[in-house]
Amino acid sequence: MTVPRQAVHVDSPTERRNPRTTDLDQLSTLDLLRSINAEDRLVPDAVAAALPALAAAVDFAVEALRDGHRVHYVGAGTSGRMATLDAAELLPTYNAPPEWFVVHHAGGATALNRAVENAEDDDEGGAAELAKSASRGDFVLGLTASGRTPFVLGALRAAREKGAHTGLVFSNPHATGLLDIDVLIEVDTGPEVVAGSTRMKAGTAQKLVLTAFSTAVMVKLGRTYSNLMVSMRATNAKLRGRTLRILREATGVSQQECTVALDDAHGDLKVALVHLLAGVDAERAATALAATDGHVRQALTALGTF
Repeated sequence: MTVPRQAVHVDSPTERRNPRTTDLDQLSTLDLLRSINAEDRLVPDAVAAALPALAAAVDFAVEALRDGHRVHYVGAGTSGRMATLDAAELLPTYNAPPEWFVVHHAGGATALNRAVENAEDDDEGGAAELAKSASRGDFVLGLTASGRTPFVLGALRAAREKGAHTGLVFSNPHATGLLDIDVLIEVDTGPEVVAGSTRMKAGTAQKLVLTAFSTAVMVKLGRTYSNLMVSMRATNAKLRGRTLRILREATGVSQQECTVALDDAHGDLKVALVHLLAGVDAERAATALAATDGHVRQALTALGTF
């Protein structure tokens, strides 16, 4: 699949001047901030309009991970940094295996701290990276405000050729019909407060989309119970305290009982939770969780609790 060349020449609304902010440099500090905030408030509605497409992307990702494949994020500049941040937080929050989410940032690790000239324009570099990394059954999510970043489009092209499903988060409605992608997640944030500064509304939209996407994937994979983080790794004192609070919140039993249950479960919050809610020993709780891919509710149902 080859992306038509006209895709890279489409004018993006994010590059246009915003008629609501032309007096930006004449405002008081407070009014300047109010102007930025007024534009920021438009972003959640733009994201809301893209939720059906985002749901399809979540389902692709869940299917990939359940089948032993991976999710890839691809971005340049702000988009790549947002993707790196999102993936990094999944390990401590949900104890997601580190191989589940892979980030491909134009320019590599160096570009996380400073711009790497021409990295985002390297179509072949993006294609080569995903040709090497992506596999059939993976899901690859690209992020580019303009919908035209060559590194991202090259990566998606190569991923499709490898048999991966692909999605694209972008803020340029004019690019919609030009991209051969499985899921197009168009978040039309319009012109930026400062023309072309896509770290602003377009970047905020990408943050909201990524957070919603990865959280939904984790929930669908049983990494929560209700709205509680029951798969997190208690790697420090704060998280160990949170683990105990979550167990108390979910079960309603005393702190002492929760402490004993966690000890019996060797610190595994899910095992302790099923142990207490189902009234079975920790070993049986662990077996039920293993049989249900770690879903607490499914384990409880299997044990006859719900």
